[in-house]
Amino acid sequence: MTEHGRPSIDEYFLKIASVVAERSTCLRHHVGAVSVRDKHILTTGYNGAAAGLRDCLELGCLRDELGIPSGTRHEICRAIHAEQNVVIQAALHGVSLLGATIYCTHSPCVLCAKMLINARIARFVTYGAYADETFRELFAEASVIFEKLPIPQCEITFLR
Repeated sequence: MTEHGRPSIDEYFLKIASVVAERSTCLRHHVGAVSVRDKHILTTGYNGAAAGLRDCLELGCLRDELGIPSGTRHEICRAIHAEQNVVIQAALHGVSLLGATIYCTHSPCVLCAKMLINARIARFVTYGAYADETFRELFAEASVIFEKLPIPQCEITFLR
């Protein structure tokens, strides 16, 4: 927060990612992501079932039913990760993520990290941690900057 109570750019986009996460249909983690370049939002994404398909809110969590711990067996899940949806939205709308920053409520799993590296992002900013830490090596090798910042204030300031 700046001295005038205005959030920094990183806090601002992390707050937006937090609001995006509210749309999640996952029963385990509400994850939101925002891709940004030159202080402009390119795409957003949250974790949930593929468009038009039934989600965990309706069907229950398959991973919970099978006792699968977080951060493992990513293929056994109805949800598409928030970061994956950011890339998918970019592809659908013809938006390049080259040099973009991804603001996300959680750190990425290894599968999302590989996708983001191939999308040529430059930076990944989060305040949360996901159980899978293997992304760190890949990001370092690909020169993707990773930053974990404090959780931004949940409060929204309204002028009256």
